[in-house]
Parts: sequence; structure tokens; C-alpha cells
Amino acid sequence: MTDLICTLLYVAWLLLIVWIILSYVVNFGRLGWGHPVRRIYDAMSNVINPVLMPIRRMMPPLRAGSVGLDLSPIVLFLAIVVLQRLVCG
Repeated sequence: MTDLICTLLYVAWLLLIVWIILSYVVNFGRLGWGHPVRRIYDAMSNVINPVLMPIRRMMPPLRAGSVGLDLSPIVLFLAIVVLQRLVCG
């Protein structure tokens, strides 16, 4: 059972890293709506955003002038790493 949890945490960690990278590609790459990378990003967002919403409610984006910095992916990333350390050793 522990191996399954460790594997799921590792997959969640990888998905979060890929989602963060794709968010930069989509937002700064000016990809069209039908682009395959954008479709992958949108599908991953449908899975990851519901997990991030409670974190975003507790911790709104930091404001730096007209730019908002969303730290919720970093908090989720740290939570996954802590769970990995506790469960997987």
C-alpha cells in the first residue's frame, strides 16, 4: 500500500512540474486555441485547478504593481514533497 501511495505522490509531483512548465509555454508562447500543447495544458488544468482552489482561497496571489503572483502551485509542490518524505522515507 505504501508503494502505491509513493507512486501516486511521484506522479502528482511530475504532473505539477509539467503543468507549471506548460503554463509558461501557453501564456508566453501565444499558442492558438487548437494547438495540441494548449489542449494538453487545458486537460491538466481541469485536474490540477480543483486541487489548487482551496489553497488559492486561503492564500490570494501576491500583488507586485499590476502583476499577481500565484504561489498556490509552490505550496502544493511543497505539500507533495513533505508527504513523500513522511510516507516514503
